[in-house]
Amino acid sequence: MDGEELVKRVAEAVRRVAAQEILPRWRQLAAHEVTQKSGPHDLVTVADREAERVLTAELTELLPGSVVVGEEAVHDDPTVYAALEGEAPVWIVDPVDGTRPFVRGEAGFCTLVALAERGELLGSWTHAPATGRFAHAWRGAGAYCDGERLDAGSPAPGRPLRVAHSHPDYTSPRQKRALSVLNAEGIAPRPCGAAGLEYLAVARGESDAIVFDWENAWDHAAGLLLVEEAGGAQATRSGARFRLAGANAVPFTAARDRATADRLVALLRTHEEPPGAPDGPVAG
Repeated sequence: MDGEELVKRVAEAVRRVAAQEILPRWRQLAAHEVTQKSGPHDLVTVADREAERVLTAELTELLPGSVVVGEEAVHDDPTVYAALEGEAPVWIVDPVDGTRPFVRGEAGFCTLVALAERGELLGSWTHAPATGRFAHAWRGAGAYCDGERLDAGSPAPGRPLRVAHSHPDYTSPRQKRALSVLNAEGIAPRPCGAAGLEYLAVARGESDAIVFDWENAWDHAAGLLLVEEAGGAQATRSGARFRLAGANAVPFTAARDRATADRLVALLRTHEEPPGAPDGPVAG
């Protein structure tokens, strides 16, 4: 199956699974269908689990020999994450990115799928079921949203950079200190919503950049390729590209253009954590 056909077939699968497993449960969840994982901000629902189960079956059937690294599978068995360093093609799946807004009945959630091989991203699919918006990208073939090619462009000169960053509810004191450098002249920072929708906003030129300090591949893989294929750029705090398997120098950024990414990396480097500085649990 060539890339163009695979893009089409995956898009069909993502739309179908969202229509069957996610949307019917939106604003219809019973209390017992929502549980906590690591804490009160880290939720999982029956929609997350069922959508990932069906996507896992359909995606591996589309590409024989492939494997899936999904958020819920990794939660149940952390060793699954090691597939990102293997030889087999890997589907990276976040069935409901933005579970908190999904549980609250808000529209700010999406389904994310990416395809990678030997650490390189090949394909990206982002679907916002509540609004119907759909974006995809293929390595070297551009990024598209609802049939229109995306061009991230560049920030308007003289205007503060619109930068979404890791939400305080998901950051430790150490991470908050690292992100505090964004409270600088020429930067207009705000806490992020669902990661996938924030990446899409950058690819569409509606936001100038995002800065994250967590590495979960299912939150970032689809969006990183989408932004790059829209003409944007990405970099970790060290200046290197984000590595799907982890061990990145965080925080990292994805931005509308290379100049913006470089500017943010330089700013992030101004924060130096003293050796032995105290940290604590993730808290809002």
